[in-house]
Amino acid sequence: MPRKRPVVGVIGNTAMLNDTYAVHAGGVMNSAAIAEVTGALPLLIPADPRFVSVEDLLETCDGFLLTGGRPNVHPEEYGEEPTAAHGDFDRGRDAIVLPLVRACVERGQPFFGVCRGFQEVNVAMGGTLYPEIRDLPGRMNHRMPPDGTIEEKFALRHTVKFTEGGVFHQLLGAVEVMTNTLHGQGIKTPGQRIVIDGYAPDGTPEAIYVKDAPGFTLSVQWHPEYNAGKDPVSRPLFAAFGAAVREWQAGGRG
Repeated sequence: MPRKRPVVGVIGNTAMLNDTYAVHAGGVMNSAAIAEVTGALPLLIPADPRFVSVEDLLETCDGFLLTGGRPNVHPEEYGEEPTAAHGDFDRGRDAIVLPLVRACVERGQPFFGVCRGFQEVNVAMGGTLYPEIRDLPGRMNHRMPPDGTIEEKFALRHTVKFTEGGVFHQLLGAVEVMTNTLHGQGIKTPGQRIVIDGYAPDGTPEAIYVKDAPGFTLSVQWHPEYNAGKDPVSRPLFAAFGAAVREWQAGGRG
């Protein structure tokens, strides 16, 4: 008998608990969005090749949420040298998620990229990143406010305008929406087959998908997992991802 709920692998981040104890962590709001809106079983993935393989994950999960996280994709993954502006890294996550994205694109297995996950999709497809968006002429500061409550940090802060008639416009029923913004890096050059389908007012790419991919590949630079059940932009994104995951569970495997 098939499982009642599909399984979504929620990519975890390496962190230090109390500055001494290494953990793999995932935000509760990610699990809530998957369980309550996508309708799937959230499974936290320790994204480190010492513990899991891409092959294991592809067979265990029906889809993947590529979460945000403080560490950035290492610039060596797109042919550049690291600098202080590139911030912290998680090479274990790089080693798992970048080939995982490419495998999912080929197989048609669904994934939804968020913030760092959005950047991972671009890098996995051969693209590059700016280390610090706010240092570019004419760009706004997209980083999370350093102070305030969670509600204040995840508050809606700028618009995103989609391609008229494009994938995001059709899904959300609007050509322009309001989003939060909590990121420092952003797309410099898009990877092969990466379609930029939405931009912030300052020209920063905010919504992408992989052209001609057989499965769900939507990814966003903002954090739709916050208030996902009620936000009119977030809910349709997670609902569409859930439909794709259930379709994979029902017959897409193999």
